[in-house]
Amino acid sequence: MRRLQSRFWSWPVLTAIAWIVLLQSGHAAAPITDPAAFLYQAESLDTKDHPQFVRMLQQIHHEAIRLTPEEQWHLHYLDAWETMFEGDYAKSEAQLHDVIDHSGDATLATKASALLLTNLAANRRYEEAFALANRATTGLPGVKDPKARFMLLMHLSQMLDLAGQTDLAIQYARMMESAIPSGETLCRPLYFQAAALYNGKRLTSSSPELQRAIDTCVAAQEPIFANAMWLTLGSLYLDENQPGKAMALLNQIAPSIRINHYYPHMLSAQVQRAQAYAKLGNDTEARKAALAAISMGNPGDISIWLKEAYEVLYQIEKKQGNAAAALAYHEHYVIQDKGDLNDISARTEAYEVAQQHMLAQKLETESLSKQNNILRLQQALNTKAVETSRLYIALLLVVLVSIVFWVFRLKRSQLRFKELSCLDGLTGIFNHQHFISEADRTLRLLEKKHSAACLVFIDLDHFKQVNDTHGHAVGDAVLRRTVALCQKQLRPADLFGRLGGEEFCLLLVECSREQGMVIADRVRMAIEALPIEADGCVVSFSASLGLASTDTSGYGLQRLCREADAALYRAKRGGRNRVVADTEDGSLAEA
Repeated sequence: MRRLQSRFWSWPVLTAIAWIVLLQSGHAAAPITDPAAFLYQAESLDTKDHPQFVRMLQQIHHEAIRLTPEEQWHLHYLDAWETMFEGDYAKSEAQLHDVIDHSGDATLATKASALLLTNLAANRRYEEAFALANRATTGLPGVKDPKARFMLLMHLSQMLDLAGQTDLAIQYARMMESAIPSGETLCRPLYFQAAALYNGKRLTSSSPELQRAIDTCVAAQEPIFANAMWLTLGSLYLDENQPGKAMALLNQIAPSIRINHYYPHMLSAQVQRAQAYAKLGNDTEARKAALAAISMGNPGDISIWLKEAYEVLYQIEKKQGNAAAALAYHEHYVIQDKGDLNDISARTEAYEVAQQHMLAQKLETESLSKQNNILRLQQALNTKAVETSRLYIALLLVVLVSIVFWVFRLKRSQLRFKELSCLDGLTGIFNHQHFISEADRTLRLLEKKHSAACLVFIDLDHFKQVNDTHGHAVGDAVLRRTVALCQKQLRPADLFGRLGGEEFCLLLVECSREQGMVIADRVRMAIEALPIEADGCVVSFSASLGLASTDTSGYGLQRLCREADAALYRAKRGGRNRVVADTEDGSLAEA
C-alpha cells in the first residue's frame, strides 16, 4: 500500500533535508574578531545546532556594516539558506539568484545553484530543476572546492532519486563518500544511499545500510539526518506490520523532533503515530493523531502526509459504519492522491521514467473510487429501489472484471512471447540474434557520444570433455554457473549474450580498453575459482577470453567480432585460461 513516494520520503521531506548541505565544526565564540571564520562556523551549524545557527546570523547582522563584500555575500547566502529552511521558497529563490548572478564567487555560486535545485523542485518546477541539474552535472568536473563539490554531488544524488534512478542516485552518494571534505563525516553520504535504497524499495527494517546510516549520523551529532533515518525505520516497521515497534520508536525520538522543531519531521511523526494506532486497533487515538496532522497543514496544501492522514480517517469511519463521514474523508483523500499523482506525472514526463509506478497508483485510486461509489449507493438506498441498484452494480463489476482479466492475460502473453524471443532458454541471458542486434544499436549510440566500449568473446576451455565425462546435465550446470559468475562482475549497462554452445559474448559499455581488460580478467578469475560439484566429484573449469576495443578497432560490430575472435584464438593457442586483447598497432596483448 506504501509505494515509492509514500510516508517520510515524500518530495517535501527530501527537498527540506537536501537544504542541509554544509560542514560541521563547533560553536562560535561570542566576540566576532574574525567575521569570515565566524560565517563559516555558523554555516557548519545549520542543522547540527540550528538554534545556535540562527543566533549567530542575528549576531553578525548587527555588524554587517563592517563586513567586506565577500563576507556580505557569504552572509547573503546563509540568509537564503535560512529563508528556504523556513519554507519561503519564493524569497529564497530570489536571494539565491542574486548570489549566483552577482557575487562573483564561483564556490558560493556553486553552493547556491545546488540549493536552487531543491528550491525549484520544491515548487514543482521540475523542468527548470532538471535543466539546472543537467548543467550542474556538466560543470561538475570543474568544481574544485571540496565543500562545494560535496554539496553539488549531494543535490544531484537527490535529483536522480527523485527521478526514480535509484542506481545513479546511489552512485552519486558513493561519490560523496569518496570525496568527503575536511570536517565532514560519512553521515550524509550514507543517508542519501539509504534514501535511494528506500525509494527503490530495496530497504527493510533490518537492512545494514539503514542501521549504519543511523549509527553514523547519531555519532556525528546530526539530529535532523538521524531523525530522518529513525522516521524511515518507523515507516518500514509500519510497512512490515510491526506497529508496536513503530510506536516505541516514535516515543523515543519525540523529544529530539520537538527540540529541532523541523516541520516535515513533526508532520511525518504525527502521521506515523496515527497509522500505528490504527494498526494496533486504537481507533480513538488514531483519529486524534490524524486530525492533529491535518491541522498542521495549510489550506490548499497537497502532500503525501495529508493523503495518509485522510486515509486513516476514511478507513476508521468506514469500519465503524459512518458512511457520510467516510465519504467526506475519502473525497479529501482523492484530492490529495490526485495531487500526488499529478506531481509524479510531471516528474515522469521530465525524466521519461516510472511509467509502471504511475499506473500502480492510478489503479489504486480507481479501486478506492469504486468503494466510494458503493458508499454513495448505500446512502441512496433509503429512497431508491435496492434490487435494481444491486443489479446494475453487479453487471458493472462483471464487465469491469472481464475487461481487466482479458487485458491482463493479453499483456502477460505479449510479455512472455517477447521474453522468449530475446533470451536464451538455458541461461536466461540474450540469445545470439538479440545480443547482436542490441550490441549493434548500442555501438551506434556510443559512436555518437564518442564513448568507448569493449567486445569480449568467452569460450569455456575443454567443455566437450566436461560433457563427455560427466554428461550434458553437468555441462548445462557449468553453463549456468558461468553465466551467474559473469553477471556478478558486470555493470547494469553492460550487454551479455550466449553465441552458442559454450561461447558467450560481453559488450562493456563506456569502458576503455584498460578497464575492459580488468573486468575480463575478473570474469576469468571468477570462473576459475568456483568449480561445481556433480555426482560426488568436483568439476573444475576455466575460460579463455578475447577482447576487442573501439579504441583500436572502431565501432563496426563485424570488425570488433573479428578482432575479439582473433584474440580468443590467440588465448586458446597460448595455453587457455587467459585474457588476450588487441593493441593499437594491431598486435595482441595478454592479461
